[in-house]
Amino acid sequence: MNKKFLILALVSFLTGTAFAQNREREYKITINDKDSVTNAIVDAKLKAAFFQVYPGFAQADGYRTKRNVVLDFVTDETPTIIAKAGEIKVNSEWVKNKSQKKIQKELFTALSKNWVSYSKEKHKGYNLTFISKDPNLDPAVRKNLISTYFEIYPTLVKTFNEKSTHDVLFVVDTAYKAVAEASGNRILFSAGYMKAHPTDIDVVTHETMHIVQGYGYSAGPVWLTEGIADYVRYKYGVDNVGSKWSLPAYNEKQNYTNSYRITARFFAWLEQNVKPGLIAALDQQLRAHQYTEQSWITLTGKTLDQLWTDYGKEPQKVTLTYSSKKS
Repeated sequence: MNKKFLILALVSFLTGTAFAQNREREYKITINDKDSVTNAIVDAKLKAAFFQVYPGFAQADGYRTKRNVVLDFVTDETPTIIAKAGEIKVNSEWVKNKSQKKIQKELFTALSKNWVSYSKEKHKGYNLTFISKDPNLDPAVRKNLISTYFEIYPTLVKTFNEKSTHDVLFVVDTAYKAVAEASGNRILFSAGYMKAHPTDIDVVTHETMHIVQGYGYSAGPVWLTEGIADYVRYKYGVDNVGSKWSLPAYNEKQNYTNSYRITARFFAWLEQNVKPGLIAALDQQLRAHQYTEQSWITLTGKTLDQLWTDYGKEPQKVTLTYSSKKS
């Protein structure tokens, strides 16, 4: 990417993010300045620039980026500013008489160097910012993750929650060791996982559904949230065959609280045998914080345990069809 465009794009993204709210409460900067009284104006500009730039960087940067930052003045380590998570170094001569705007721009530039790549794409009203911290990320994997987002996310928004954000951030992080996770509008992908499972592009479907869900805290049990996300992956995924992903066969040791694919298969059975549209109805209740155990009785006429018992009697009574790009 052109360096000038990178800086402009980064400025646009970071200054536009909603995650910089409540900056001074969530982030802290310590300026090591022996002449703080004399340099009060400079220190104030640096502090203001920090709160404009760093929260957005931290939110976009990846896994557990440091929120407490130390700023040191230097003379020979950099002609302007160098910065990374938790650490900023500013040339004491360069910063003199610089405007806050100039300082912010230079801080943007310095922080952007922590990422291997940064891009921003838009299609039919949906935006995707893609940051990679992995120098070895396969370009084909990157392309497939992006195309899956634009193929599936608009469908999930229109189907389940039209108030969902149209601005999503993908971060591929080498420090993150799980598979993927969604928080706010950001999805964090493990670089190691994507390298080991390059065809598992429908991790995008599962995680973007979490963005669409947007239940907030205490809306319902985790098994239900994750079960819905995996059911959505099953129903709306673009290439579950290609990733060798499927719903596991039923066995008596299972329970609906097992979550993920086990719960998702139960949901597929319920949709086909009990009440079409049930999962969408539960999703709406969870988002409105109206879900209770009574919801199952109201929607189906039976308790959740009764439904699971019925499922256990005829678990094979469900037709499962998996998406495949080849088909």
